[in-house]
Amino acid sequence: IVDKPDLKGRVDILKVHSKDVKMDETVDLEAIALATSGAVGSDLANMINEAAITAVKHGRQVVSQKDLFEAVEVVLVGKEKKDRIMNEEERRIVSYHEVGHALVSALQKDAEPVQKITIVPRTMGALGYVMQTPEEEKFLNTKKELKAMLVGLLAGRAAEEVVFDTVTTGASNDIEKATKVARAMITQYGMSEKFGLIGLESVQSRYLDGRAVMNCGEATAAEIDAEVMEMLKAAYEEAKRLLRENREALDKISEFLIEKETITGKEFMEILRKVQAEEAQKNSEIQTEENSTKVNLSKENTADTATE
Repeated sequence: IVDKPDLKGRVDILKVHSKDVKMDETVDLEAIALATSGAVGSDLANMINEAAITAVKHGRQVVSQKDLFEAVEVVLVGKEKKDRIMNEEERRIVSYHEVGHALVSALQKDAEPVQKITIVPRTMGALGYVMQTPEEEKFLNTKKELKAMLVGLLAGRAAEEVVFDTVTTGASNDIEKATKVARAMITQYGMSEKFGLIGLESVQSRYLDGRAVMNCGEATAAEIDAEVMEMLKAAYEEAKRLLRENREALDKISEFLIEKETITGKEFMEILRKVQAEEAQKNSEIQTEENSTKVNLSKENTADTATE
Protein backbone atom coordinates (compact mmCIF):
# COMPACT_ATOMS: atom_id res chain seq x y z
CA ILE A 1 0.00 0.00 0.00
CA VAL A 2 1.39 3.40 -1.00
CA ASP A 3 -0.08 6.16 1.13
CA LYS A 4 -0.49 9.78 0.00
CA PRO A 5 2.80 11.73 0.32
CA ASP A 6 3.54 13.73 3.46
CA LEU A 7 4.93 17.30 3.44
CA LYS A 8 8.54 16.26 2.70
CA GLY A 9 7.30 13.85 0.02
CA ARG A 10 5.24 16.59 -1.66
CA VAL A 11 8.23 18.99 -1.64
CA ASP A 12 10.43 16.31 -3.27
CA ILE A 13 7.76 15.47 -5.89
CA LEU A 14 7.38 19.19 -6.74
CA LYS A 15 11.18 19.45 -7.13
CA VAL A 16 11.21 16.50 -9.55
CA HIS A 17 8.45 17.95 -11.75
CA SER A 18 9.82 21.52 -11.65
CA LYS A 19 13.46 20.76 -12.48
CA ASP A 20 12.99 21.64 -16.19
CA VAL A 21 10.70 24.62 -15.52
CA LYS A 22 12.22 28.11 -15.17
CA MET A 23 11.19 29.70 -11.87
CA ASP A 24 11.86 33.11 -10.32
CA GLU A 25 13.18 33.92 -6.82
CA THR A 26 9.65 34.23 -5.31
CA VAL A 27 8.97 30.50 -5.66
CA ASP A 28 8.73 28.59 -2.35
CA LEU A 29 7.86 24.94 -3.02
CA GLU A 30 7.44 24.25 0.71
CA ALA A 31 4.58 26.79 0.90
CA ILE A 32 2.92 25.07 -2.09
CA ALA A 33 3.40 21.66 -0.44
CA LEU A 34 1.80 22.97 2.79
CA ALA A 35 -1.24 24.21 0.84
CA THR A 36 -1.74 20.86 -0.93
CA SER A 37 -2.26 18.40 1.91
CA GLY A 38 -3.85 15.23 0.50
CA ALA A 39 -2.57 15.81 -3.07
CA VAL A 40 -0.87 12.91 -4.85
CA GLY A 41 1.99 12.90 -7.38
CA SER A 42 -0.22 13.36 -10.45
CA ASP A 43 -1.97 16.38 -8.82
CA LEU A 44 1.39 18.00 -8.02
CA ALA A 45 2.72 17.36 -11.57
CA ASN A 46 -0.49 18.91 -12.93
CA MET A 47 0.01 21.99 -10.72
CA ILE A 48 3.52 22.63 -12.06
CA ASN A 49 2.19 22.20 -15.62
CA GLU A 50 -0.76 24.58 -15.04
CA ALA A 51 1.60 27.18 -13.48
CA ALA A 52 3.85 27.03 -16.58
CA ILE A 53 0.80 27.44 -18.87
CA THR A 54 -0.38 30.47 -16.83
CA ALA A 55 3.08 32.11 -17.07
CA VAL A 56 3.23 31.62 -20.86
CA LYS A 57 -0.33 32.95 -21.27
CA HIS A 58 0.76 36.16 -19.54
CA GLY A 59 3.85 36.46 -21.76
CA ARG A 60 6.39 35.63 -19.04
CA GLN A 61 9.47 33.42 -19.36
CA VAL A 62 9.50 32.26 -15.73
CA VAL A 63 6.98 30.85 -13.26
CA SER A 64 6.24 32.86 -10.09
CA GLN A 65 4.76 31.85 -6.72
CA LYS A 66 1.51 33.55 -7.74
CA ASP A 67 1.31 31.26 -10.82
CA LEU A 68 1.82 28.22 -8.60
CA PHE A 69 -0.90 29.20 -6.12
CA GLU A 70 -3.27 29.85 -9.04
CA ALA A 71 -2.39 26.39 -10.37
CA VAL A 72 -3.17 24.84 -6.95
CA GLU A 73 -6.66 26.37 -7.15
CA VAL A 74 -7.18 25.22 -10.76
CA VAL A 75 -6.35 21.60 -9.81
CA LEU A 76 -8.32 21.59 -6.54
CA VAL A 77 -11.45 23.63 -7.42
CA GLY A 78 -11.30 24.20 -11.19
CA LYS A 79 -10.72 27.21 -13.44
CA GLU A 80 -12.42 30.57 -12.92
CA LYS A 81 -15.73 30.66 -14.77
CA LYS A 82 -16.18 34.36 -15.39
CA ASP A 83 -18.94 33.83 -17.96
CA ARG A 84 -21.26 32.59 -15.18
CA ILE A 85 -22.95 35.82 -14.17
CA MET A 86 -24.69 35.82 -10.79
CA ASN A 87 -27.34 38.43 -10.05
CA GLU A 88 -26.70 41.08 -7.37
CA GLU A 89 -28.65 39.28 -4.63
CA GLU A 90 -26.83 35.97 -5.25
CA ARG A 91 -23.44 37.74 -5.18
CA ARG A 92 -24.33 39.25 -1.78
CA ILE A 93 -25.43 35.87 -0.39
CA VAL A 94 -22.29 34.08 -1.66
CA SER A 95 -20.11 36.90 -0.32
CA TYR A 96 -21.62 36.77 3.18
CA HIS A 97 -21.49 32.94 3.09
CA GLU A 98 -17.74 32.86 2.32
CA VAL A 99 -16.87 35.70 4.72
CA GLY A 100 -18.87 33.83 7.39
CA HIS A 101 -16.51 30.84 6.99
CA ALA A 102 -13.40 33.06 7.02
CA LEU A 103 -14.47 35.29 9.92
CA VAL A 104 -15.38 32.41 12.24
CA SER A 105 -12.07 30.69 11.38
CA ALA A 106 -10.16 33.88 12.24
CA LEU A 107 -12.04 34.29 15.54
CA GLN A 108 -11.27 30.73 16.68
CA LYS A 109 -7.75 30.00 17.87
CA ASP A 110 -7.88 26.32 16.83
CA ALA A 111 -8.61 27.05 13.13
CA GLU A 112 -6.29 27.35 10.11
CA PRO A 113 -5.30 30.84 8.83
CA VAL A 114 -7.18 32.27 5.83
CA GLN A 115 -5.12 32.61 2.64
CA LYS A 116 -7.74 33.88 0.18
CA ILE A 117 -11.50 34.50 -0.23
CA THR A 118 -13.19 34.63 -3.62
CA ILE A 119 -16.71 34.82 -5.05
CA VAL A 120 -15.63 34.06 -8.63
CA PRO A 121 -17.43 30.81 -9.69
CA ARG A 122 -15.26 27.80 -10.61
CA THR A 123 -15.71 25.06 -13.21
CA MET A 124 -16.11 22.34 -10.54
CA GLY A 125 -19.36 23.96 -9.35
CA ALA A 126 -18.15 26.19 -6.49
CA LEU A 127 -19.74 29.68 -6.50
CA GLY A 128 -17.02 30.91 -4.15
CA TYR A 129 -14.64 29.48 -1.58
CA VAL A 130 -12.19 30.25 1.22
CA MET A 131 -8.63 28.95 0.87
CA GLN A 132 -7.02 28.11 4.21
CA THR A 133 -3.38 27.10 4.54
CA PRO A 134 -2.09 25.33 7.66
CA GLU A 135 1.06 26.73 9.29
CA GLU A 136 2.50 23.21 9.56
CA GLU A 137 1.51 19.70 8.56
CA LYS A 138 -0.40 17.83 11.25
CA PHE A 139 -1.04 14.12 11.67
CA LEU A 140 -3.37 14.36 14.67
CA ASN A 141 -6.38 16.55 15.47
CA THR A 142 -7.50 17.40 18.99
CA LYS A 143 -11.17 17.42 20.01
CA LYS A 144 -11.01 21.24 20.27
CA GLU A 145 -9.69 21.50 16.70
CA LEU A 146 -12.43 19.22 15.35
CA LYS A 147 -15.11 21.24 17.18
CA ALA A 148 -13.62 24.46 15.73
CA MET A 149 -13.72 22.77 12.29
CA LEU A 150 -17.44 22.03 12.73
CA VAL A 151 -18.18 25.65 13.71
CA GLY A 152 -16.16 26.90 10.70
CA LEU A 153 -17.91 24.53 8.27
CA LEU A 154 -21.38 25.64 9.39
CA ALA A 155 -20.49 29.36 9.56
CA GLY A 156 -21.39 30.01 5.90
CA ARG A 157 -24.95 28.79 6.46
CA ALA A 158 -25.05 30.69 9.79
CA ALA A 159 -24.07 33.95 8.01
CA GLU A 160 -26.93 33.50 5.53
CA GLU A 161 -29.43 33.12 8.38
CA VAL A 162 -28.01 35.99 10.48
CA VAL A 163 -27.95 38.49 7.59
CA PHE A 164 -30.79 37.44 5.26
CA ASP A 165 -33.04 35.61 7.74
CA THR A 166 -33.25 32.70 5.29
CA VAL A 167 -31.01 29.87 4.03
CA THR A 168 -30.01 28.64 0.55
CA THR A 169 -28.88 25.45 -1.18
CA GLY A 170 -25.25 26.68 -1.16
CA ALA A 171 -24.31 24.95 2.11
CA SER A 172 -24.95 21.33 0.99
CA ASN A 173 -21.23 20.46 0.72
CA ASP A 174 -20.46 22.12 4.08
CA ILE A 175 -23.26 20.15 5.77
CA GLU A 176 -22.01 16.89 4.24
CA LYS A 177 -18.45 17.51 5.48
CA ALA A 178 -19.60 18.63 8.95
CA THR A 179 -21.83 15.55 9.32
CA LYS A 180 -18.91 13.29 8.35
CA VAL A 181 -16.59 14.92 10.94
CA ALA A 182 -19.23 14.84 13.73
CA ARG A 183 -20.12 11.19 13.02
CA ALA A 184 -16.43 10.17 13.03
CA MET A 185 -15.91 11.99 16.36
CA ILE A 186 -18.71 9.95 17.94
CA THR A 187 -18.32 6.54 16.28
CA GLN A 188 -14.56 6.24 15.59
CA TYR A 189 -12.59 8.68 17.77
CA GLY A 190 -14.36 8.09 21.11
CA MET A 191 -15.05 11.83 21.54
CA SER A 192 -18.66 11.50 22.71
CA GLU A 193 -19.63 11.89 26.38
CA LYS A 194 -22.59 9.56 25.85
CA PHE A 195 -20.85 6.61 24.14
CA GLY A 196 -17.33 6.99 25.51
CA LEU A 197 -14.58 4.79 24.05
CA ILE A 198 -16.65 2.22 22.15
CA GLY A 199 -15.91 1.80 18.43
CA LEU A 200 -19.30 2.05 16.74
CA GLU A 201 -18.10 2.20 13.12
CA SER A 202 -15.14 0.72 11.29
CA VAL A 203 -13.81 1.69 7.86
CA GLN A 204 -13.63 -1.34 5.58
CA SER A 205 -11.99 -1.53 2.13
CA ARG A 206 -10.09 1.63 3.15
CA TYR A 207 -8.29 1.86 -0.19
CA LEU A 208 -11.36 1.14 -2.33
CA ASP A 209 -14.58 2.99 -1.43
CA GLY A 210 -13.56 3.68 2.21
CA ARG A 211 -17.14 3.27 3.40
CA ALA A 212 -17.78 3.06 7.17
CA VAL A 213 -19.66 0.01 8.45
CA MET A 214 -21.79 0.21 11.63
CA ASN A 215 -20.88 -2.16 14.49
CA CYS A 216 -24.01 -1.64 16.57
CA GLY A 217 -27.74 -2.36 16.75
CA GLU A 218 -30.56 -0.26 15.30
CA ALA A 219 -31.44 1.39 18.63
CA THR A 220 -27.83 2.54 19.13
CA ALA A 221 -27.67 3.74 15.50
CA ALA A 222 -30.71 5.96 16.16
CA GLU A 223 -29.01 7.32 19.32
CA ILE A 224 -25.86 8.06 17.28
CA ASP A 225 -27.95 10.06 14.78
CA ALA A 226 -29.45 12.07 17.66
CA GLU A 227 -25.96 12.72 19.11
CA VAL A 228 -24.65 13.85 15.70
CA MET A 229 -27.62 16.24 15.36
CA GLU A 230 -26.97 17.64 18.84
CA MET A 231 -23.27 18.21 18.08
CA LEU A 232 -24.03 19.95 14.78
CA LYS A 233 -26.76 22.07 16.37
CA ALA A 234 -24.34 23.26 19.09
CA ALA A 235 -21.69 24.12 16.46
CA TYR A 236 -24.27 26.03 14.37
CA GLU A 237 -25.45 28.06 17.40
CA GLU A 238 -21.82 28.91 18.24
CA ALA A 239 -21.21 30.06 14.63
CA LYS A 240 -24.31 32.30 14.77
CA ARG A 241 -23.22 33.75 18.14
CA LEU A 242 -19.75 34.63 16.84
CA LEU A 243 -21.18 36.27 13.70
CA ARG A 244 -23.80 38.29 15.61
CA GLU A 245 -21.11 39.56 18.00
CA ASN A 246 -18.91 40.56 15.04
CA ARG A 247 -21.65 41.77 12.69
CA GLU A 248 -19.85 45.02 11.79
CA ALA A 249 -16.74 43.12 10.63
CA LEU A 250 -18.94 40.67 8.69
CA ASP A 251 -20.66 43.57 6.85
CA LYS A 252 -17.47 45.51 6.07
CA ILE A 253 -15.48 42.53 4.80
CA SER A 254 -18.45 41.31 2.71
CA GLU A 255 -18.88 44.76 1.10
CA PHE A 256 -15.17 44.81 0.26
CA LEU A 257 -15.38 41.28 -1.21
CA ILE A 258 -18.44 42.15 -3.36
CA GLU A 259 -16.50 45.09 -4.77
CA LYS A 260 -13.18 43.24 -5.34
CA GLU A 261 -14.51 39.67 -6.01
CA THR A 262 -11.25 38.22 -4.60
CA ILE A 263 -9.33 39.31 -1.50
CA THR A 264 -6.18 37.99 0.15
CA GLY A 265 -5.90 36.75 3.72
CA LYS A 266 -3.77 39.83 4.49
CA GLU A 267 -6.49 42.26 3.28
CA PHE A 268 -9.11 40.27 5.21
CA MET A 269 -7.10 40.45 8.47
CA GLU A 270 -6.40 44.19 8.00
CA ILE A 271 -10.14 45.01 7.82
CA LEU A 272 -10.91 42.69 10.76
CA ARG A 273 -8.18 44.24 12.96
CA LYS A 274 -9.30 47.77 12.03
CA VAL A 275 -12.92 47.02 13.00
CA GLN A 276 -11.80 45.34 16.24
CA ALA A 277 -9.59 48.35 17.10
CA GLU A 278 -12.51 50.76 16.45
CA GLU A 279 -14.83 48.68 18.65
CA ALA A 280 -12.23 48.50 21.44
CA GLN A 281 -11.85 52.30 21.26
CA LYS A 282 -15.65 52.76 21.43
CA ASN A 283 -15.94 50.41 24.42
CA SER A 284 -13.08 52.22 26.14
CA GLU A 285 -14.81 55.60 25.65
CA ILE A 286 -18.13 54.21 26.95
CA GLN A 287 -16.34 52.77 30.00
CA THR A 288 -14.61 56.11 30.69
CA GLU A 289 -17.95 57.92 30.38
CA GLU A 290 -19.64 55.47 32.78
CA ASN A 291 -16.81 55.81 35.31
CA SER A 292 -17.01 59.61 35.05
CA THR A 293 -20.80 59.51 35.65
CA LYS A 294 -20.30 57.26 38.69
CA VAL A 295 -17.69 59.65 40.13
CA ASN A 296 -20.01 62.67 39.62
CA LEU A 297 -22.95 60.85 41.25
CA SER A 298 -20.72 59.86 44.15
CA LYS A 299 -19.62 63.52 44.62
CA GLU A 300 -23.26 64.69 44.54
CA ASN A 301 -24.25 62.11 47.17
CA THR A 302 -21.32 63.18 49.37
CA ALA A 303 -22.31 66.86 49.02
CA ASP A 304 -25.96 66.06 49.92
CA THR A 305 -24.85 64.14 53.01
CA ALA A 306 -22.59 67.00 54.11
CA THR A 307 -25.48 69.51 53.70
CA GLU A 308 -27.75 67.42 55.88
